[in-house]
Amino acid sequence: MSLFVKSKLSLTIEGAKHIAKAAISEASNNGWNITVTILDEGGHLMYLERMDGCQTGSITVSQRKAECAYKFKRPSKAMADLVANGSVNMMSLPGNLPVEGGLPLVQDGQVIGAIGISGVTSVQDGIVAAAGVRVLENA
Repeated sequence: MSLFVKSKLSLTIEGAKHIAKAAISEASNNGWNITVTILDEGGHLMYLERMDGCQTGSITVSQRKAECAYKFKRPSKAMADLVANGSVNMMSLPGNLPVEGGLPLVQDGQVIGAIGISGVTSVQDGIVAAAGVRVLENA
């Protein structure tokens, strides 16, 4: 590796599909209709799936939750907790959506993307997102 080049891990489309499949499986097992968004290592849309019966508003919300997790390298719930504890200035940060359901995808200490879930309650969205992340952690 040279002074000018850094090795960067990338999420594959097959990996993104496996993560989404695990999230959708968790949602289905609970009778929840959700939209799942997977962003790549550059924070760009890589995969999106909306389950039958999920409201169309969840498309944008799932993307924004994933964007928040990606940009701030932490769960969107962490941002929600800061706002709930009085840091209302956090709401004005570009790319922030302080609502549970977005998680960064991390491999070997590098953020290689993010997952965003929307469709049910914020806590339920967080449960579904965590199911997707477990696939990556167990790989």
